[in-house]
Amino acid sequence: MTKIIIADDHAVLRAGLIQIISKEADLKVVAEVQSGEELLAKINETEFDLIVLDIGLPGRSGIDTIKEIRKFFPNVPILIFSGYDETRYGIRAIQAGANGYISKEDTKANLIEAIRKIKGGKKYITPKLAELLALELDKNIEKAPHERLSDREFEIMRHIAMGKPVSEIADLLSLSVNTVNTYRARILEKMGLNSNTQIALYALENKLLD
Repeated sequence: MTKIIIADDHAVLRAGLIQIISKEADLKVVAEVQSGEELLAKINETEFDLIVLDIGLPGRSGIDTIKEIRKFFPNVPILIFSGYDETRYGIRAIQAGANGYISKEDTKANLIEAIRKIKGGKKYITPKLAELLALELDKNIEKAPHERLSDREFEIMRHIAMGKPVSEIADLLSLSVNTVNTYRARILEKMGLNSNTQIALYALENKLLD
């Protein structure tokens, strides 16, 4: 029996996932949480074999949560189940330590296949993500401006693009206002932009927002 923890901030989606997984005789959901912080607390008090994790969690992002989990559970299978297309976060998730990435738009059958595949010690990579990973290995391929950002910079860039003030971003990510302003300066420099408006336009043009 594979014991699974689900981390997603949408209660209805969690309920649907539990229903799908519970129909499989060899799979069982043993816990559900709605944030990265709750997940990090839960994995220390629950016996589990696998994690199904969303990227867009409140507070600590899914990417940061993966990195933190890997410090204590280097081998536990982690499947990213996200509303974001893999072209947006797939490479970052795999590089952070995820074992697979599947879209919430994918089929129930593929979700179950992905869970079983990573539980068996393999990766679950879609053809589209495999192509992106191959391109990433080619150092001669010039990266897009947003691909030059660190995971934290990318996260803050998206918040800025959505029009959130610095103080709100600081609260969301448990950072100081000065730290967020420092990240903003790095983002502008790395991307060759001059203002929050340009960040927002870039994010819209490159479909980096919800």
